[in-house]
Amino acid sequence: MVKKIVTIALLMMILIVSGCFGNEQNKQQIQPGVHTVADPESITVLVNKQNAFPEGYEPKDLVYPNVPFIFNEKIEKRMMREEAAKYLEKMFHAANKQNIHLAGVSAYRSSQTQTTLFNNYVERDGMEKARTYSAVPGTSEHQSGLAIDVSGSDGSCAADDCFANTEEAAWLADNAHKYGYIIRFPKDKDNITGYKYEPWHIRYIGVNLATELYNKGLTLEEYYK
Repeated sequence: MVKKIVTIALLMMILIVSGCFGNEQNKQQIQPGVHTVADPESITVLVNKQNAFPEGYEPKDLVYPNVPFIFNEKIEKRMMREEAAKYLEKMFHAANKQNIHLAGVSAYRSSQTQTTLFNNYVERDGMEKARTYSAVPGTSEHQSGLAIDVSGSDGSCAADDCFANTEEAAWLADNAHKYGYIIRFPKDKDNITGYKYEPWHIRYIGVNLATELYNKGLTLEEYYK
């Protein structure tokens, strides 16, 4: 009887260990060649398909920027890091003075939220297509608290290709750098950024660097290379 119990225990241990190795192997297959960023708190951190946040990373200084969103609830996706929020407020205020009325769509996104969102996209469109417009969990700029999707105040083209033809998109393209933001995934740069054109997705990197990238027509990837 004792021998039988010992045998069963050994078999269970083998199964558990095999499962752990299997999960690790699957993890490597999903994200080959992805590196963990050394300084996730950096305002200029490069996060993309090759550079991921440490597991479970969450910014420590998330706040609610005092700008309109297309929803009213004070929830996760309304938050940004404090410095980015301050300059977002300045940018929205400047736009309003020029009769351009912006609204937030989605800002901070935890790795758990990104996992749910990405899995839904994969289920709908398949892995290959989903990766052209959505980030694998851990590699999303939204997790930085420095990125936000924006639209016009009516939200009619929120996170949609039609936003590219709006006055709001044109204003952002010409002025976002003055407030430390860049159009993170510009037109005809998808082979460099890994994502299709998203005129609504802006990323805070500070006024000096944003202005340099704007003047030189560079993406964040090109700057670091």
